[in-house]
Order: sequence, then structure tokens, then C-alpha cells
Amino acid sequence: MKKPIFSLLILLACTAVAAQAVPAANSPDSAASRLAGNKVDKAQLTFNIESVGKLIESSSAARQIESSKAPEAQQRRDKARELHRAAKQALDQDNLDKASALLAEARAVFFDAVRFAAPEEVTAKKLENDYLLRLESVQALLGAYKRVSGEKSAKGLAESVSQIEKSIAASSDLAKARKFAEAKAEIDRGYLVAKAGLTTLRSGDTLVRSLNFASKEEEYHYEIDRNNTHQMLIKVLVDDKKASGDMIQSYLSKGQALRVKADEAASRKAYDEAVKLLEEATTELVRAIRNAGIYIPG
Repeated sequence: MKKPIFSLLILLACTAVAAQAVPAANSPDSAASRLAGNKVDKAQLTFNIESVGKLIESSSAARQIESSKAPEAQQRRDKARELHRAAKQALDQDNLDKASALLAEARAVFFDAVRFAAPEEVTAKKLENDYLLRLESVQALLGAYKRVSGEKSAKGLAESVSQIEKSIAASSDLAKARKFAEAKAEIDRGYLVAKAGLTTLRSGDTLVRSLNFASKEEEYHYEIDRNNTHQMLIKVLVDDKKASGDMIQSYLSKGQALRVKADEAASRKAYDEAVKLLEEATTELVRAIRNAGIYIPG
């Protein structure tokens, strides 16, 4: 019974992700949606919300959580329910992007609930699948990174590509040894380097105009994602010993202070100011990462 439960979860997850990428007819592309490659379709999103609701409440996975009596599983299922209700509310308000994001979070939290309720063989299979999905994402990002880098001449592109490819190779070796948790951690590093490099290249003076941001608020959210990616890069690429260095700490402190100012500006809807501050904040993070001996574009 256990393996069919896992297969059901993976099928629903992959179907939902693919379905939400279907372009809506006659709706204008935004810069963010083109960058992500996704366009939320309301009819499909409605179907996905109903499907995830059944998954949470009446699927064999839900019954497994109930029978397990594991407190961690129960708590995460309750959280998934809250997120699912919030997704439905956002859909009712025609906030499709918010509904889609909340639904994805609800699904992920429910998967966590199943993991806490699942036996070891199901957990191991999920780790393997998580690794394979991330590997596919990294390979796609690397291809895009190489294509975009061909449009620009930026220092260190070859080093960044080499770094990503090394992560792919190292994770592959770990996966062959069935060490999927370690393989996922390694491929995550390559994913963050590729994403940071790609968003930095696309923020160049020529390419950023081609994104055609619908508003400064949209550009602000783009820069928020870029800043968050660099913060995660610091956590996974820069060890504690290096991060404690005075120079690196100086860059990190400046970056954090600028991020706080950007958030404050955004709260006043001063998005022009917020975008400029976020760009400066991310630049400080890039300097910190480079000072630790890890080259990324920026």
C-alpha cells in the first residue's frame, strides 16, 4: 500500500505543476511570468485546488496520516488545510498568483506530513524523487544560463558554469551511492548558483528592458526574489568560519541594512526607491560571496 501512496502524491504534484504552466488565452505576458516560464490558468487552478483538497482530506495518504497518530504529521496536515483554505479564498478574489503560490505551499506541507507518517522506504523514495526533480531544474537553468550568457560578455561566466557542472557531477556520484539526501544538498548548491547567475545576467541594462516590467512593483518583486536567492547562496556556500571574517561581515551588514530600507520603502509603495535599494543590497551580498572565494556574476 505504501508505494502506491507515494506514487499518487508524485503524480498529483507533477500534474499540478505542469497544468498551472498552461498559458491563459489572450492574457498579456508579464515580465515575471515570462521569466518563470509559467502562466496561471484559472480553470486549471480551480481544478488543482479541488484535487489538492481531496488529497488532504480523503486520499489514502490522508488516511495514512490519520492512522499513524504521529504528532508532526497531524500538525503539518492541519497547516496544509489552512494554506488550502487561504488558496481557495485568494482564488475567489481572482488573485491567481497568490492562490497558486499558496496551493503549492499547501501541497508541499502535506507532503511533509506524509513523510512524517510514512515508513522508511517511502521516505527514501521521496528523497530520490526530490533529488531528480531538482537535478532536472538545474539542468534547465544551466541551459538557460549558457544561452543568456551568450548575449553578454561578463567576467567569470566560465567559472560559474564550471561550478554548476561540478555540483551536478558530485550530486550524481552521491545519487549512484544511494545517498539522496546528500545528493539533494549538493544539487541545491548548483541550483542557487545557476539561478543567481541567470537573474543577474537578466538584470543587465539590455536584457532587463526586454522583460518589460508591467510596473515598478513587479520589478520590486523580481528584485526581492534575486536578493533572497543570494541570501540562500551565502547560507549554503559560505561556511561559518569564512562568514565571520570582518570584510564579509561588513558586506553582509550593509546588505541587510539596505534590504530593511528597501522593505520600508515598499511599505510606502515607493517602489522606484525600493528597487534601487534592493539592487544595492544584492550587490553587497555578491561582494560577500566573492570575498569568501566563490565567484558568481554580479
